[in-house]
Amino acid sequence: MKQYILRRLGYSLLSLVLLSLTIFLFIRLTGDPTTLLTEPGASAADIEAVRHRLGLDLPLWKQYAVFVFSLLRGDLGDSFYYQTPVFELYFSRLPNSLTLAIAAMGFSLVLGIPSGILASVRVGRFWDNAGKIFALLGLSVPSFLVGLLMILFFSVYLQWLPSSGTGGISHLLMPAFALGWYFAAAHMRMTRSSMLEVLGSEYVKLARLKGLPESMVIAKHAFKNALIPVLTLAGINLIQMINVAVVVETVFAWPGIGRLLYEGVSFRDFPVVQGIVIMGGAMIVATNLLVDIVYATIDPRIRMEK
Repeated sequence: MKQYILRRLGYSLLSLVLLSLTIFLFIRLTGDPTTLLTEPGASAADIEAVRHRLGLDLPLWKQYAVFVFSLLRGDLGDSFYYQTPVFELYFSRLPNSLTLAIAAMGFSLVLGIPSGILASVRVGRFWDNAGKIFALLGLSVPSFLVGLLMILFFSVYLQWLPSSGTGGISHLLMPAFALGWYFAAAHMRMTRSSMLEVLGSEYVKLARLKGLPESMVIAKHAFKNALIPVLTLAGINLIQMINVAVVVETVFAWPGIGRLLYEGVSFRDFPVVQGIVIMGGAMIVATNLLVDIVYATIDPRIRMEK
């Protein structure tokens, strides 16, 4: 078990190293941030002074070394645009993203799990076909289009809900629906496939042969066992919702981490983009590592695999 954990930990660290190198190089392809940070018509000397102050006049390998050593000290650097530590910016926006992600996750589970159960127990019938159509739409219609259509209908035509910003529950409804739309379809598909696998197992067949009511067979024997992979997927999706809701937060002007990432890319704010991507990647890698360890603890055959 110890060797398995160390191996998985090594893979996780390697993933973070590759992620840091990738985002470091890709963000620099967006251009020189000093052109946005200096006054129009600034002299070459002024531009070079800004580049020197930000450390952008160093060779790329030295910039990457500074970035990595700062990470090892727990420092994500200071924002070029906001002149504020990236850690402070990140955690100031995190509560808004967390609120949106929890609401979107609640919507996706409330809609996805029951529809997946209905589709699995009504295979080939109306509910199964309706579930397939819902999954197809959820996975193919982009969230920004869902958000724009909701703004047009509920904010412009009906004037029931505010189109942007934060506030009460009315500000949260449309962004949560737009963000949770895709994940509801994913949870529906996972629930359906997991339920179909469990419903075909021997212990479910035995429960039916004993004469138990079908509702008890589904709720007590099938659903409880089929829920494990669904909850695993939901945990990973929650981390993704917190960190990658860029489009939804931009459409609804929701001041979360996704909106901050969009601003960082727009302003060529290298530390902000690097910090958000690294934090999001670290959360996902840590979640996957925890899931691997839990699975290996439950099933010894997993940790014996090379």
